[in-house]
Amino acid sequence: MIANVIRTCFPVAAKALADKAEDVNKLNVFPVPDGDTGTNMSLTLGTVVKEVQALPADASIEDIAKAITHGSLMGARGNSGVITSQILRGIAEGLCEAKDQENPTPVDIARAWRRGVKVAFKAVRKPVEGTILTVLKDVSARADKLEKTKITTSEMLDALVVEAYESVARTPDLLPVLKENGVVDSGAYGFATFFEAFVNAATGKAGELSDFDPTVTTEGAKSDVSAKVQIELNDDWEGSEFRYCNEFLFHAEKEFDPDEALAHLATLGDCELVVGSYPDYKVHVHSNEPNRVLEYMLGYGQIFEVFIHNMDLEAADRTAKIAEDKKAAEKAPRKELGFVAVAAGSGQESILKSLGVDVVVSGGQTMNPSTADILEAIEVANADNVIVLPNNGNIRMASEAAASACQTCKVAVVATKTVLQAFSAMFVVDPEAGLEDNAEAMRDAIADVRGGEVTTAVRDSQAADGSPIHDGDVMGIQDDSIDVVGNDVKQVALDLINKMQKEEEGDSLTILAGADMDDVAFEDLVSAIEEAQPDLEVDAHRGEQPLYPVVFAIE
Repeated sequence: MIANVIRTCFPVAAKALADKAEDVNKLNVFPVPDGDTGTNMSLTLGTVVKEVQALPADASIEDIAKAITHGSLMGARGNSGVITSQILRGIAEGLCEAKDQENPTPVDIARAWRRGVKVAFKAVRKPVEGTILTVLKDVSARADKLEKTKITTSEMLDALVVEAYESVARTPDLLPVLKENGVVDSGAYGFATFFEAFVNAATGKAGELSDFDPTVTTEGAKSDVSAKVQIELNDDWEGSEFRYCNEFLFHAEKEFDPDEALAHLATLGDCELVVGSYPDYKVHVHSNEPNRVLEYMLGYGQIFEVFIHNMDLEAADRTAKIAEDKKAAEKAPRKELGFVAVAAGSGQESILKSLGVDVVVSGGQTMNPSTADILEAIEVANADNVIVLPNNGNIRMASEAAASACQTCKVAVVATKTVLQAFSAMFVVDPEAGLEDNAEAMRDAIADVRGGEVTTAVRDSQAADGSPIHDGDVMGIQDDSIDVVGNDVKQVALDLINKMQKEEEGDSLTILAGADMDDVAFEDLVSAIEEAQPDLEVDAHRGEQPLYPVVFAIE
C-alpha cells in the first residue's frame, strides 16, 4: 500500500540525507561561509517526518499527502528547501491519483513525477538549468519513456535512481560555475541521495547508497572541495546534545596541526571548526565542557575574544520572547500596516525596530528561517496588512510561501537581498498609503542600493576576474560577485568601496560592523573610508552580524 510505503520509507530517506548534509553543504560553489543547502533540505525533510509520524496508523494516502505538503512547506528553509517542498507536494498529489493503492504501476509513477515537475516549476520564477529542477525534469522524462514498456514498478524505480545520478553528473555541463569549481550541483546531489535512499527502502535493499563522486575532474576544475563547512549561527543547534557554543580566536605558539585539533575537538562536542592559517585561527565547537576546549587549545598557544553561549538559555529566551510578542499583540489594537524583517545580529535588529519593523526574525546567510517561522512572525505583527523583508536572496522563497499560506491578513514581500536595503525601504514607508502602494515604493527605493560585504573564504575558488581564491583569503563581494581578494579586512573593504565608487559614484554609505570586528578596528576603518572618499557621507553602526565583519551599502 502506497501510504504504508511512504510512512516507512520517508524517515529512512530523510535520515540518509541528514547523514550526508555536510557533504552536500561542501558542494556550494560560492566560497563564503554559508554553504547550507544540505542543512536546509535536511531540516525541511525532518519536519515532514514529524508530521507524517503524527498521523494515525490507518491514515490514507490523501492524509499523508496533506501532511507532506504542509510539513515540507512549513519546515522549508532556504530556496533549496522550498523547491524540495514543492517537488514532494507534486509527487504526493500525483500518487493520490493511483487507481490501485496496493500496487502502483509504472503509469502511476510517471504521472506522479509529471505532477512534481508541474508544481515545482510553477513555484520558481526563473528556473536554472543544472540544478535540482533539471534532475526532476530528467527523471520525469525517463519515467514517461519507461511507462510505455513492460518494465515492473520496482525495475522502473531502480532505473529512475540511475537517471537521477546521471542527471546530477551532467549539471556541471549546464552550469559553468559548477565546472569551474569541480563539483556537481549541491541541491541536485541532495535530491538524488534522498530519492535513492527512499527507493532502496521501498524495494527492500539494505543500507548503502551508491558510491557517487560529487566532484568533477575536468581541466581547470578545482581538485579540492573538502573545505570545512561554515561556523554556524548560535541558534543553529536543534538536535545537538551539547549546551555551549564556544567561539574564540587562537594564536599558535608552537607546532600546530588544525586537522589534529579538529579530531580532538570532535571528541569534546560537535560542529567543530578551525578556520585560518598558521599561526592565527578562529575556533568553533559545541560542547558541554568549555573548560576542556579552552585547556586543550591553551596547550598550543594563546586564546582571545572568547565567546561562550549557553544555547539552552538562548532557546528559552527566544521562546519566551515569541510568547511575549504574541501576548502583547493580543492586547494591542490591530494595526493597519505591519512589517516583518529577517536579520542576523542584535545591532541589525535594533536598527530595524527603530525604523518601524514590528517583528524581526532571527536568521540570515547561515541559518535560514523556515516558512513557519516567517508565518508566525506575520501573525505576531498583528496587522491587517503586512510587508515582509527577507533581506537575503535565499530567504525570499520561504517568505513568499509564508505570504501565500497566511490566512489572517494580506501579505506582500519586498525582495530585499540585504538588511541595508531594508533600511532604505523602511525610510519611504507612508503610513497613510495602502499595502501595494507601500510595497511598490519600497521596491523602487531599493533598486539603486548597491551592496558590499567582506568575509573569509572557506574553500578554494576564483574571483570574478578568474584570479585564484584560497581558503582563508579575505574577500570583498559586490552583489554576489567576488571583486576583491586580499588578506586584510580593512584593505579589502577600502578596495571594494573604491572600486564601486569608480564604477558608479554614490553620495552616501551605510556600514555595519560585524561581531568579529571590535570598536577600535571599526573606527579605524571608518576614518580610512572618510579619508579615501571625502565626498561620501558615511553612516556607521554596529550590526553584530556573524561571519561578515563588514557589510555596507552605497546609494
